[in-house]
Order: sequence, then structure tokens, then C-alpha cells
Amino acid sequence: MRIAAILSLAALASPTMAEQAPSGIKRTPLQAIDFPEGYKTVTGLAEVAPGHASGMHTHPGIETGYVLDGEVLMIVEGQPDRRLKAGDSFVIPPGAAHDVKSVGSVPAKAVSVFVVDKTKPLASPAK
Repeated sequence: MRIAAILSLAALASPTMAEQAPSGIKRTPLQAIDFPEGYKTVTGLAEVAPGHASGMHTHPGIETGYVLDGEVLMIVEGQPDRRLKAGDSFVIPPGAAHDVKSVGSVPAKAVSVFVVDKTKPLASPAK
């Protein structure tokens, strides 16, 4: 499964980012506002087919989210891997490399909110 903020779900900030979704991932931007000063707050829905993953990536700000359906393995650099299911929430610190893998038998769905530096891309591949 491939996502960019689930869950994370990442890369939901613009139609261009939504078009770049890897195979097995559907991203739907829901809202983007310039707030607070110097930042953009982006809300989006990510749907990840079973067996797909986002690939390791980072965000220039915090990501927080809620799993609506399915089950994922959340891998965040410097933290133990977490298995999340519908009803679970998560927080990814600014700049933390992370990956999300759909591990259930149904597509994983999550809503994420990003508060990121508006002068930088919403998501970047991890180095």
C-alpha cells in the first residue's frame, strides 16, 4: 500500500498532489486554509488498498489523524511500529520519516490534518 499521509495520508494539499498518488492509493483533499501565520492547515482523506504502502516520507509540520476503516502498520522513525485499526488516532511529529502500510483485508481509510510550513511542499520523500 502506498500513501503520503495516511494516514498520513499525506500530499493532500492540492489537486496536483492528489494526482501524484501511487497505485493503490486514492487521496481526496477536503480543505486547505492559510492558518496560523506562516502555515497551511490541510485536511484530507486517504484510501489505501490492501497490501499497498506510502513509502517513507516526511512533512514540514505535524500530522494528526484518525483511522476510519481498515488496518494499517504505522512506521515512524525512532518509534516502535504501531498497528492501527478503525477508531484509532495517531500523531506524526514534524519532520519524522514515516510509512503507512495497509495490512488488513479491506482498504484502509483515514482522515489526516497537517499543519505545515506553507513555503515548503506538503510531503517529501525521506532521505
